[in-house]
Amino acid sequence: MAGTLYLVATPIGNLGDVTARALETLRTVGLLACEDTRHSRILLDHFGITGKDLVSLPAFAEGQRAGRILDRIEAGEDCALVTDAGSPGISDPGEKLVAEALERGLKVEPVPGPTALVAALSASGLPTGRFHFLGFLPRKGPERRAMLDEVAPLSATCVLYESPRRLAETLVDLQEAWGDRRACVARELTKLHEEFVRGPLSALVARYAGEETRGEVVVLVEGRTGEQRWSEDELRRALESGLARGEKLKPLSTELARRAGWPGQEVYRLGLGLKQR
Repeated sequence: MAGTLYLVATPIGNLGDVTARALETLRTVGLLACEDTRHSRILLDHFGITGKDLVSLPAFAEGQRAGRILDRIEAGEDCALVTDAGSPGISDPGEKLVAEALERGLKVEPVPGPTALVAALSASGLPTGRFHFLGFLPRKGPERRAMLDEVAPLSATCVLYESPRRLAETLVDLQEAWGDRRACVARELTKLHEEFVRGPLSALVARYAGEETRGEVVVLVEGRTGEQRWSEDELRRALESGLARGEKLKPLSTELARRAGWPGQEVYRLGLGLKQR
């Protein structure tokens, strides 16, 4: 009889957030698939859980290693998937493993618990009724611009993860693409130096410019408000007027994007076309 694949959420910082069910599952199963076995051993040692077979399942090798883990589950072993923090499969290893397990007809059972995006959203002060999770943005180039433009019209709060090293650059890109919306940077959630910084994107850009940020970061940005989107003709006239007054295109595009409800990159490209004529 085949075993079960358990998806066990682990603390995102504070070890006191682990659930009783998560600990029971980790104590019961014999096989643990871990994003990083060294990180998982710290958690197991803290709670006195020993005698487990830990196998590595990092994101870059999930596709190659999932098959061997699923073979063992198919042969009757129960397996718990754990990542370094939070819920498996949410911008962490697990998506491919779950999909292949279901294709084989194996039982997949979530053991829910902490996840950074929900913790950040709940305390952000932004609308929580609907949200759109972007995971990690593409680092740069056309793919990054395309994603920002795709979600610009959404009225749902946008939530994304970001490396602390790229936070300042990303905040600038968000303001240019979406205008000066309300936003929040949540850092080091549930840890000793937990921090929430709330304000318009322009204030967050100024706050983090040139700063060496540390720790895990979640960025949240309010969706489009109910303001009427300008027509292209209205936007062209505003751009022509601003350029005629001698305004620089980049700050002009950012301001008009905020007022017109257009993605910043589209406004900038339209302005470039007007200048070249």
